[in-house]
Amino acid sequence: MSTPSLPTTVAPVLARVTARIIERSQASRSAYLNTAAGLRKPGPYRAGMGCANAAHAFAAMPAQDKLVLRQERQPNLGIVTSYNDMLSAHQPYEHYPDQIRAAARAFGATAQVAGGVPAMCDGVTQGYEGMELSLFSRDVIALAAAVALSHNVFDGVLCLGICDKIVPGLVIGVLQFGHLPAVFVPAGPMTSGLSNDDKAKVRQQYAQGLVDRSALLAAEEAAYHGAGTCTFYGTANSNQMLMEIMGLQLPGSSFVNPGTPLRQALTDFAVERVLRMRDGGPEPLAISEIIDEKAVVNGIVGLLATGGSTNHTLHLVAMARAAGIRIDWDDFAELSEAVPLLARVYPNGKADVNHFHAAGGMGFLIAQLLQAGLLHADVNTILGHGMQRFAVEPWLQDGQLAWRAAAATSGDEEVLRPVERPFSADGGLKRLRGNLGRAVVKTSAVKPEHRLVRAPAVVVESQQALSDLYKQGALNRDFVAVVRFQGPQANGMPELHKLTPILGILQDQGFKVALVTDGRMSGASGKVPAAIHVSPEALCGGAIARVQDGDMVLLDCDAGRLELELSEAELAQRPLPAKDLSANGHGYGRELFGLFRRNAGLAENGGSALFGND
Repeated sequence: MSTPSLPTTVAPVLARVTARIIERSQASRSAYLNTAAGLRKPGPYRAGMGCANAAHAFAAMPAQDKLVLRQERQPNLGIVTSYNDMLSAHQPYEHYPDQIRAAARAFGATAQVAGGVPAMCDGVTQGYEGMELSLFSRDVIALAAAVALSHNVFDGVLCLGICDKIVPGLVIGVLQFGHLPAVFVPAGPMTSGLSNDDKAKVRQQYAQGLVDRSALLAAEEAAYHGAGTCTFYGTANSNQMLMEIMGLQLPGSSFVNPGTPLRQALTDFAVERVLRMRDGGPEPLAISEIIDEKAVVNGIVGLLATGGSTNHTLHLVAMARAAGIRIDWDDFAELSEAVPLLARVYPNGKADVNHFHAAGGMGFLIAQLLQAGLLHADVNTILGHGMQRFAVEPWLQDGQLAWRAAAATSGDEEVLRPVERPFSADGGLKRLRGNLGRAVVKTSAVKPEHRLVRAPAVVVESQQALSDLYKQGALNRDFVAVVRFQGPQANGMPELHKLTPILGILQDQGFKVALVTDGRMSGASGKVPAAIHVSPEALCGGAIARVQDGDMVLLDCDAGRLELELSEAELAQRPLPAKDLSANGHGYGRELFGLFRRNAGLAENGGSALFGND
């Protein structure tokens, strides 16, 4: 495997932020590592179990596998899968367990499906009640992964997951078994269909009443047309970038299409890697030794350099906490000032992830960041020590998997650029502060002329209410939409994706518009400035609860300001509105999630019920 020469130092901002995180995390990180170390023991983990326990664990295995398991000498791998055939991204996983078992047997080992985790699709539930379970599905996935691995008969883990909450949930769950090696196994994006730009235009036309439902459905079907992840650069594909740049996924594997020979070869090699990484193997390395402060900072850098999903200002925080690492939005903001935007993938541009991959993809991106000192090179990965091992691309040489150095130049500078010629000098993610609280805004797809909005507030408490106002013609003016009681404790913090076409139309018509919300936007949020994840949320007494219709609101993305133009005294005197949220706890399974809502932490702490604000 050819690797580039690297600088011996990292950029000062990278060193500074990492040192701050290490200091902040000292106690929690030490406790986490001590727990992981205490779980380690020599030899296969099923060795020494009671006979009845062991017999239960492999009662249904084929006879040859039983023989191997009974001898307690060879490793046994646990597969945690999020397969279902309702998600296009996860449908290819149906036959992965058979392939993984066969690959393990070729090395004299065994593999079992340890358990399944739920995988919901935000694209299906957007705008409906089921979306209120979405964020907390991440916690459920983490719990399900922990249950799967609790049998303690596995010497390594293969995680099959791609989409929005699934990968973060798997990471959180598997990190509780930090003594084990773990490899994430992607399935890849669907091939390109109707362009994301054309799809968005049809959505806007439908919102304006210019096309009917059949035209809208035809456009959506042409965009989402086969197996694999959706091709825009939302949370699902941001997950894949993160797993690769944090060293948990094979280099160049994120965006190889499903059902191809290269995809199959990469899956087979993932099995080989986790076997080599087991305790007692030739290259022992546990997940607790890969996910450290430097790996988390590398993840933030990757997110910024690619214009990735704002959802990771929640997810990456929660993932880091699962490893005892404390990060906050100040860390994102400081890094964003120094990390250039190197990719333009929809919604930040017209290209999709297939175009990104063809232009040089992750290998080119990682090589550029390493050469600029904007990634920590001295980290552990599933390939061993050194991030330079990931500045490569996979290919088949005479039918065998091989890696070669990433391309020295981009195949398309409209999609992917070198650090000397970035799309912008910063990463396009801002932390906002002001008397309305703290929030984040993604500016990488927002044109400079739209980044400052000062306008009267239109206050609503659901995206449907704003949609109704639009249909009544009441929004043909400058305004800031304040959509509140959408935080984790209020209703599970659903994405407010259905606001995107409405606000986009009004902005295109020349109005100054913006969104301020304690909820989330889609990982594909784009051209309209949106101050999201406002914290504290309205239900927790945040100032967003005190905004009234007509109040002047200032959103200055470049200056990082989010202000309600009231004096401190006036704001304090405003009463908190009475709000009956009982309807949020009934129907569509929401009754079962009351415990999560009551215990959810602040958005800046990850919005998790597992960690709260600890």
